[in-house]
Parts: sequence; C-alpha cells; structure tokens
Amino acid sequence: MILVVCGVSGTGKSTIGRLLAKAFSLPFYDADDFHSTANIQKMGRGISLTDEDRKPWLDFLADNIALWEGKSGAVLACSALKETYRVILSSKCSTDIDWVYLVGSETILLDRLASRQGHFFNPLLLGSQLAALELPEDSCCFDVTPPPSEIVNSIVAALKHK
Repeated sequence: MILVVCGVSGTGKSTIGRLLAKAFSLPFYDADDFHSTANIQKMGRGISLTDEDRKPWLDFLADNIALWEGKSGAVLACSALKETYRVILSSKCSTDIDWVYLVGSETILLDRLASRQGHFFNPLLLGSQLAALELPEDSCCFDVTPPPSEIVNSIVAALKHK
C-alpha cells in the first residue's frame, strides 16, 4: 500500500500521516524532508515554487515511491496540489496510490501556521497553495477540524471500504 496524505500547508499532513503509518504498520516519510536547500530558502522568503522548481523534487519522490512499493509500502505526506504533480508521483508505481486529502478553511489553516514552530514554510504562501489546489475526483477528502485520532479513524474506515 502506498498512501499519500495530501493538502495545503497547515492541514496536518505530517501528524495524520504518522498516525496512519502506525495504524497500517508502514514507514512514514515527509516530502518536505526531500526539498532542496534552494527550494526551502525560496519558500522561506515567501516565494512560491514554480513547476520547474518542483520537478526534480517530484521525480525524486516518484523514485522513492517505487522503492517503497517494492518493500512493504509507505505513507507519504506531500502537498500534491496539482494533477500534473500526482501524475509524476505515480509514474513509476505499478499499483494505484491511495490519495487522501486533508481540507480546512483558510482561517483555520492560517491559525495553525501562525502557531507552528521551526518550519520553513512562509504562511504568506497559503493563498497561492489554495489557488493552485486541484482536488482529484477519486480522492477521499477529510476535514481537519476534528481531533487527529478521529480523522485517522475516518480515513482507515474509508480505505477499508474502498
């Protein structure tokens, strides 16, 4: 099983991803850990990444997804904002990826980003992420306002009925 927990910054992808990895006994990876130094610095300055900036990162993630698929599978937290990004991410995978989207209001997300410590993402970029977001028709979407344990239980139940 390859499970990608998606959404804009502040939705709790890492928190929910770690809990899902534990629930499914899979390793967890955070796509943010694979960004280049240049991309991290750019986002830290409040500059949105271009598709050209993201391409090497997405290709690297696709390579890793193929490796993880060949092992026991994995849970990956990744924004995966656009369909073109998801096509790249799944390009080397022989099975379907389970895409789970976390969604919330801009107000809630801005509050979360304001209280987050030690992350490179500049909250000024949230608007551009929300504008770029293309939710896939075949994904499961989950609201971020319930407690993480409730969100995880809902996701696990939805995936079991898929």
